[in-house]
Amino acid sequence: MTQLPVAPQRPHIRRIHGTETADPWHWLRDRDDPAVRDYLEAENAYTEAAAAHLAGLREQIFNEIRARTKETHQSLPTPKDDWEYRARTIEGQQYVIHVRRPRGGADDDETVLLDENELAEGHDYFAVGDLSVSPDHLLLAYTVDTAGDEKYALTVVDIATGEVLDGPDAPAPGCGLTDLSYGLVWANDNSTLFAVRTDPAQRPNRVIRHVVGTDPADDVEVYREDDERFWVGLGASRSERYIGIGCESKTTSEHRLLDADNPTSALLLVQERREGIEYGIDHQGDRLLIVTNDGAEDFRLLEAPLPTDSGGEGLPWRELIGARPGIRLDGVDCFADFAVVHERKDGLVTMRVHDTSKASEELPLGPGVEIEMPEPVYEAGGGSNAEYETTRYRFGYTSMVTPPSVFELDLDSAERELLDQLPVLGDIDLTAYRTERIRATAPDGTEVPVSMVWKPSAVRWPAPCLLYGYGAYEMPMPASFSTARLSLLDRGVLFAIAHVRGGGELGRPWYEGGKLANKSNTFDDFAACAAHLAATDWADPARIVARGGSAGGLLMGAVANRHPELFCGIVAEVPFVDVLNTMLDPDIPLTVTEYDEWGDPNDPEVFETIRSYAPYENVEAVDHPALLVTAGLNDPRVQYWEPAKWVAKLRATTTSTKPILLRTEMGAGHGGPSGRYDAWRDEAFILAFICDVLDVT
Repeated sequence: MTQLPVAPQRPHIRRIHGTETADPWHWLRDRDDPAVRDYLEAENAYTEAAAAHLAGLREQIFNEIRARTKETHQSLPTPKDDWEYRARTIEGQQYVIHVRRPRGGADDDETVLLDENELAEGHDYFAVGDLSVSPDHLLLAYTVDTAGDEKYALTVVDIATGEVLDGPDAPAPGCGLTDLSYGLVWANDNSTLFAVRTDPAQRPNRVIRHVVGTDPADDVEVYREDDERFWVGLGASRSERYIGIGCESKTTSEHRLLDADNPTSALLLVQERREGIEYGIDHQGDRLLIVTNDGAEDFRLLEAPLPTDSGGEGLPWRELIGARPGIRLDGVDCFADFAVVHERKDGLVTMRVHDTSKASEELPLGPGVEIEMPEPVYEAGGGSNAEYETTRYRFGYTSMVTPPSVFELDLDSAERELLDQLPVLGDIDLTAYRTERIRATAPDGTEVPVSMVWKPSAVRWPAPCLLYGYGAYEMPMPASFSTARLSLLDRGVLFAIAHVRGGGELGRPWYEGGKLANKSNTFDDFAACAAHLAATDWADPARIVARGGSAGGLLMGAVANRHPELFCGIVAEVPFVDVLNTMLDPDIPLTVTEYDEWGDPNDPEVFETIRSYAPYENVEAVDHPALLVTAGLNDPRVQYWEPAKWVAKLRATTTSTKPILLRTEMGAGHGGPSGRYDAWRDEAFILAFICDVLDVT
């Protein structure tokens, strides 16, 4: 077998707040050191050798995923003006093909807008960031990342002729916008683009105005955000009247509007930022609808007249939906004559459609009807609704036993129609699976929801169990469907999601209860869920594997340190485990913007809080479970060295003989491989590891 890699220890001392801490694997941060790449390659070779006995199972699971997937498939057409836009995949091809046809036309009238497979040739990694058709439907603008570092380059083509008008391959000298972030919007003149650029720490910090075919040196900086806690976003209203520039930290918002008909006009401030006040906006008619936490912990809905100058102070905002205990107001979707209000109650999404054309003093948003959902545990949200003037609303729906589905609601008739559902091929009877939500009790008495799915005919109780967790950024973990997961369920594995504090399942208090000084609640909640599943005979106590990624990887690292006895295995994907050192380095992408989530450890009290739970800081000589850890060499969100340092320290410290494996994607970033077949193989590798640890091979 390939020799176990050993990362040498080199002297390095961190000195801060009167403390000195040895960090002998600090040298792994130097990506230009040939020894770093050699070490990562050696770890990859070792992991491949250690998992060689699973080669057959990996191939079997990959083939199962592939056999259930309709490889040649296309999305529903999204109507917009005189056209219908859709995306398709072709069997054997890794990437999506974007097409359009005249509205109501036949397939032979179709035009290929962008074939990602052609653009991806010669690249180990390929991802489209933004793809946008000009308002007159003549030009296509798109951005591409070929490294996984989330730095995008712009191309603009003439749809009719295929001529490249802007970008690296444009004939005009000096063309080619690079180092773009997410966010690309056309002005209504069909020649001006607005895009988001980043600072040296890869923080999206400014919006530029670019005229197609001109030298980027002539671009105009429309807005710059100098406060390093904030990042800049860009979008367009569905009404096509405004281009919106949003500045947000984790706790504070500020928005500006620009007249889409006049791309050189001044920005209009909606409301000046106030610390701790968040708000989001959408345009409808002669007003803005605004979702804000100003005066409502779980947000309320207001309206305001359109801003008319560069100052937003003093605008009269009127309440449409007030604060309600236990209901989190997530957002509003605006159309010409109706608005859809998105809320979350008891961890479940609700959507209510309001006929704003019938608004009155008694019903300032108009009469509303809640969209009924067919299952007790599910996830739902708005779909591809490109048109402002419409009486039809599309929304997506899924559950742990129902594949992603697209419904359309006819507001005139109040009837809804299932337009599409993700096919699951093969001899699969989805009625043979069951889902349920239970609650576990955390040490402080808090009840934590747990969503579960299993196959009764395959499972033997107590079951081998995979427990998933995240718990950060107020992001709810959706109880959604997974085709790949069926390979576990069919082998008798119980799959569960622990909806721990720090996520957004149960409103703002749930989030606040798992961040900053309260972060340990996230870890305690997850451990309580695992213990509850074992104590109530849902899960076999000796066969529980934990899985989480990114901030959920921090959760994995914490429970590996605090509760190694609860798990026989842990999968930590691109895990944020070197929290303290990362948060002490403002030059790392995203660090300063993360202070509101984790705290600024330049404050001694915050330093001690983070040090108390940071996984890399707290590795001890205990019997760790089997570990599979992944990383991406070009990952700008969680630097590759975090999992690499953690694995090196675990190996040097643990008393366990169970495998500790590190697998680094050498040409990818935070999301792993970009091609769909590569992604399936990657998932098959992880699922095979889980099956092996659970002894269900």
